[in-house]
Amino acid sequence: MNKQISDCCFVYNKLLEKKINTYKEDKINLSQFDLNKLTKEFDIEVHSQIKQNISKRINDAFKHFFRRVKEKKGKAGFPRFKSFQRYKSITFPQSEFKINHKKIYLSKIGNVPIILHREIKGEIKTLTIKRCADKWYTIFCYGGVVIDKIKPEEKRIGIDVGLESFATLSNGEVIENPKFFRKSEENLAKLQKRLSRKKKGSKNRNKARLKVARQHEKIFNQRNDFLHNQTAEIVRRFKIIAVEKLNVNGMVKNRYLAKSISDAGWSRFVQMLSYKVENTGGKVEQVNPKYTSQICSSCGHKQKMPLNKRIYECNGCGIRIDRDLNASRNILVGLDKSKLNAFGDTVRPSAKKASVVELGTIFEEDAQP
Repeated sequence: MNKQISDCCFVYNKLLEKKINTYKEDKINLSQFDLNKLTKEFDIEVHSQIKQNISKRINDAFKHFFRRVKEKKGKAGFPRFKSFQRYKSITFPQSEFKINHKKIYLSKIGNVPIILHREIKGEIKTLTIKRCADKWYTIFCYGGVVIDKIKPEEKRIGIDVGLESFATLSNGEVIENPKFFRKSEENLAKLQKRLSRKKKGSKNRNKARLKVARQHEKIFNQRNDFLHNQTAEIVRRFKIIAVEKLNVNGMVKNRYLAKSISDAGWSRFVQMLSYKVENTGGKVEQVNPKYTSQICSSCGHKQKMPLNKRIYECNGCGIRIDRDLNASRNILVGLDKSKLNAFGDTVRPSAKKASVVELGTIFEEDAQP
C-alpha cells in the first residue's frame, strides 16, 4: 500500500507539472479528461480507476485555485506539489474492491485484514485507503440509507464560544474547554526535540517522526471526539441554534491567542452543528458578533467590556452577569433582529499592551511591533 501511494504521488506531481506548464506557456487549461489520457503513459502497478482519481484531485485543486483568484482572497498560488509524507490516500471510485468477513480484497494489492467498526448499510459508492502516521484506515462512502429524523426537545438556543470555557449557552449551561493541545504540549515538545536531533534520512529519524505524528493524531482524535459528542447533544436538544459568525482566520493572527483559538476548534464546532442539524429539520443561524459582549442582555444598555473583565456589571439596570452568558443571550436575541449594531470585542493587541486571558489568569504583556 505504501508502494501504491508512492506511485500515485509520483503521477500526481507529474500531471500537476504538465498542467501548470501548459497553462503558463500556452494558456490552455487541461481538462480532467485530458489528464486521464496522460495517465496511460505511466507504467505503474496501480488500478486505472485510482489513476483517474488522481486526475480528479488535480482538477478539483485547480477549481479552488481559480475560485481564490476570482474572490481575491490573499495571494492565490498554484496547487502545490506533494511529497510522499503529504500524499496520504488512494481512492477506488467504483469497483475493484470486495469485503469478505474480516478481510477486504483490493485490486493490485490483495486481501488485507480489517477491523470493521460498524455494519455497512446501503450501496458502497467509493472506497478510500488512508494512511495516518503508522495506521491505515478504510473509508466507505455509501448511499441508499434512510436516516430517522430526531425531534429536538427545545426550540432555540444561543451559543457563545470562548477560551476560558469552550461554550456558554443562553440557558446558563457551560461547556468546559478541554484544551487537549495545551495538556499534551510538554510531551509533544520532548518528541519534537528528539526528532530534531536525528540525522536526516536515517531510520531513527523516521521512528522519531512517527512518534510525533502519533501524538498529533491523538490530539486530533481527542478534539474530534469531544466536538462530536457536544454537537450531537446540542442538536438532539435544540432545533434553532444561534452562533457567532466569527472570522477565525483573522483572529488567529493575534500571536497571543492564536494557539488557544486553534486548540478550541470553533470552526469545526460550527461545521459539525451545521450538518448534524439537518437531520432534525432545524437550522444553524450565524449572528453578527458585534456588540454581543458590550450590550446588556437585560436592558439593552451598551458599555465598554475589555477582554480581562469577566463579569458584566450593567451601569443601566445594575445586573451582574458572566460576560459569556450575557453574550450568548444577545446572540439569541440577534436571531430576531436584522442587525445587532456593534463593533464587538477586538482580539488584536493594542500598540503597547495586550490582555491575554488564559487558564483563568489575566496577564499583561508588552506587545512587540
